[in-house]
Amino acid sequence: MERARRLANKAILGRLVSQTKQNPSSPALYSPSRYVSSLTPYVCSGSGRNVRSERTINGFGSHTQSQVRSISVDALKPSDTFPRRHNSATPDEQTKMAEFVGFPNLDSLIDATVPKSIRLESMKFPKFDEGLTESQMIAHMQDLASKNKIYKSFIGMGYYNTSVPPVILRNIMENPGWYTQYTPYQAEIAQGRLESLLNFQTMITDLTGLPMSNASLLDEGTAAAEAMAMCNNIQKGKKKTFIIASNCHPQTIDICKTRADGFDLKVVTSDLKDFDYSSGDVCGVLVQYPGTEGELLDYGEFIKNAHANGVKVVMATDLLALTVLKPPGEFGADIVVGSAQRFGCGFFRKPALRMAMQTREQHIRRDKATSNICTAQALLANMAAMFGIYHGPEGLKTIAQRVHGLAATFAAGLKKLGTVQVQELPFFDTVKITCADSSVIAEEADKHQMNLRIVDKNTITVSFDETTTIEDVDNLFKVFALGKPVTFSATSLAPEVEDVIPSGLVRETPYLTHSIFNIYHTEHELLRYISKLQSKDLSLCHSMIPLGSCTMKLNATTEMMPVTWPAFADMHPFAPTQQAQGYQEMFKNLGDMLCTITGFDSFSLQPNAGAAGEYAGLMVIPGLSYGERRSSSQCNINIEEVRKAAEANKEYLSALMVTYPSTHGVYEEGIDEICKIIHDNGGQVYMDGANMNAQVGLTSPGWIGADVCHLNLHKTFCIPHGGGGPGMGPIGVKKHLAPYLPSHPVVATGGIPAPEHSKPLGTISAAPWGSALILPISYTYIAMMGSQGLTDASKIAILNANYMAKRLESHYPILFRGVNGTVAHEFIVDLRPLKTSAGIEPEDVAKLKARLSLDRFCDALISIRQEIAEIEKGTVDINNNVIKGAPHPPQLLMADKWTKPYSREYAAYPAPWLRAAKFWPTTCRVDNVYGDRNLICTLQPPQEYEEKAEATA
Repeated sequence: MERARRLANKAILGRLVSQTKQNPSSPALYSPSRYVSSLTPYVCSGSGRNVRSERTINGFGSHTQSQVRSISVDALKPSDTFPRRHNSATPDEQTKMAEFVGFPNLDSLIDATVPKSIRLESMKFPKFDEGLTESQMIAHMQDLASKNKIYKSFIGMGYYNTSVPPVILRNIMENPGWYTQYTPYQAEIAQGRLESLLNFQTMITDLTGLPMSNASLLDEGTAAAEAMAMCNNIQKGKKKTFIIASNCHPQTIDICKTRADGFDLKVVTSDLKDFDYSSGDVCGVLVQYPGTEGELLDYGEFIKNAHANGVKVVMATDLLALTVLKPPGEFGADIVVGSAQRFGCGFFRKPALRMAMQTREQHIRRDKATSNICTAQALLANMAAMFGIYHGPEGLKTIAQRVHGLAATFAAGLKKLGTVQVQELPFFDTVKITCADSSVIAEEADKHQMNLRIVDKNTITVSFDETTTIEDVDNLFKVFALGKPVTFSATSLAPEVEDVIPSGLVRETPYLTHSIFNIYHTEHELLRYISKLQSKDLSLCHSMIPLGSCTMKLNATTEMMPVTWPAFADMHPFAPTQQAQGYQEMFKNLGDMLCTITGFDSFSLQPNAGAAGEYAGLMVIPGLSYGERRSSSQCNINIEEVRKAAEANKEYLSALMVTYPSTHGVYEEGIDEICKIIHDNGGQVYMDGANMNAQVGLTSPGWIGADVCHLNLHKTFCIPHGGGGPGMGPIGVKKHLAPYLPSHPVVATGGIPAPEHSKPLGTISAAPWGSALILPISYTYIAMMGSQGLTDASKIAILNANYMAKRLESHYPILFRGVNGTVAHEFIVDLRPLKTSAGIEPEDVAKLKARLSLDRFCDALISIRQEIAEIEKGTVDINNNVIKGAPHPPQLLMADKWTKPYSREYAAYPAPWLRAAKFWPTTCRVDNVYGDRNLICTLQPPQEYEEKAEATA
């Protein structure tokens, strides 16, 4: 028998090898060795006796020749194809769900939902059309990584290498319990990340010396632009000049200039000594501390003078430097901006915690919003907070002193060499050097695989960071010696070097005094704290998250892997492009696939958030102006209203902005006609890409007729949301708008030269390709899904939405539907009547239960409706019921006294399946109105915190 088995296996292997030779496209995936283990026998137990069974491959066994059947082509496909792992509904499930909705199959549902006039026949990628397998994708990314040359960077300019503690890297950045969390709009299931973000804000306020901080911005340059807008708003738009010191980073200056156009502000760049307030028209000024070329200046008198003229002062600064330098708040700065990149980001309570001053359109203060927390760098803020907690005040100061010591030693060595001249102004980490020919030194540095900042022909700066070593300093001496022998080392020189920071600029005030920054300094202690916070948060590890019209995707492990590879993570944004050929190839491939997906001709990858992309997309349209139009009775666009308005204003018409499918979940008929009307009257069409999830492979903005569109890569294409970001919002345009795409002052981004007398957009984000390190996530997702996989994803999103709408329609009104009674990838449940009938608000429903699947989500909503019916009937009290009482955390359920009119058991387990998989909220209901009126922006003293916790338990 064993001999027969071996012969049969040999025959099968021979057949497979023969077929592989005929189609050798992926020999590693189809090699005989992959099948050896699957042909070995195994023993299983059944009916009280051991039974020997033979492994088979698609029906092949080892018993008789009559059992042998031919091998299908599908049977030879690799086991690690990606779409079937991402698109979870099987073909049989898809058909059954479509039948439940009222259609014979999925395609018939799609045909009834997406208007025929805008349907694509198919979508085909120039590369990766079939989709790479996971192993092929990893190999491809390794190939791209090999084309990146990681030189030792001394460029600085706001970007520095850091040593990310592995406990933070593994347990936050690489942990789906942290990176798949959604924006914390619902505080009761977001206490962990809210505490972490409050830690971050406390760290920022302590280091800057100011009383309030936010955590919803993107990078230093865009933060400076937001600060400029604040200065303009404080003056109610009456003062229209904003002055920027020439010692600011060039990318920051350009971003502010670009953003100023939208506010009709005049930006003046000037040396500090030449600032002029005599016009009375200056709303604010921006200075850098330390300066872009390293200089440390005492801004005390400067700020007094600005304030005397009624001018607000914005200071861009470096958090690490502030551990040893006098903080901006002590100078009197009004607004401080910067980046926490140096704090471990590869750059980039009872009483309960909640977000305040939220800026999403459906939340409070929407008319005063200055940023969009939905695409803030929240994941990186959490990492930075943990970095500060892990090192504590003394640890951070030690890092800063070491960085400064290396810079001071280097400067002293250059003076000893005598080949160049060192700037005499004090500095923290950046040494400014004057030389005869900077290109000669740059060439020598290149031989040592080092990148310096070449400011001009005679000026170089060298910046030091946490990863710099003494050996690096010695190698720099060799570079600047220009062939002259170096008779000393950094080690021998260091004892002679004096601190170059003036006593008047040395920090004397304490910081990070709260216990949170002083107790988790060992790895196991920080690990437990990270895990404790994670356990308080709902993420995609627990359930689906039915929030957000942009539709967040699950971040597959294969997508995330390249992000932490040194060949991608350690590349400085301003490194020469010839050292970043792997990145450049990825940018090109990704741009080509995005053009195919959207129907556009060119893409800019610079905007690093959806909101930034939206702004950039609008600003590429020349002569933009604003207005609003009425909608139809069904909330759809009123085509005749658009026609009348376009014709009446054709002389001034710049653009129409439209979301498609609509935010209320409908593929509106006539969208192509609307685009034509705008074009016929001389305007452009901007399509909001928030709902691109419902277009991919089925239609596209360019095919419909749009001229420009932004994409939320962090939603439609899988970048981890991380509690609110990071995000990417690249914009695509038709060829006539390509010359107006964003540019960059430090690194050329390519593109089409602008026509004569035209004005390109300028700079949108601090880095030339935005948050380039997270682009591999969307790139790998698209390349592994392939064109058909992405199309299927769109179809399944529509199927899921219609399936849930059908299940819920007999319990709740579904507000809007298309002409054939279907919805797009989202739908709106109307809860307004319940306020009158049972006193139930939408917030009450949102805070009641956790969900694990489509059916469980529907079951939960149906169960909630039944509970509301009990209120309507008067069976339960309108104010004291399970809905108004939710959520029910363990400490409430386990309390000695239980005064609720419903049982503890029902409060804990309102659905049977919750007994096996229950996400436990860690706090009772949060009073959002009280939170808006009583802001707390930093951690409270531990004793006060504990007393309030006991009082509200």
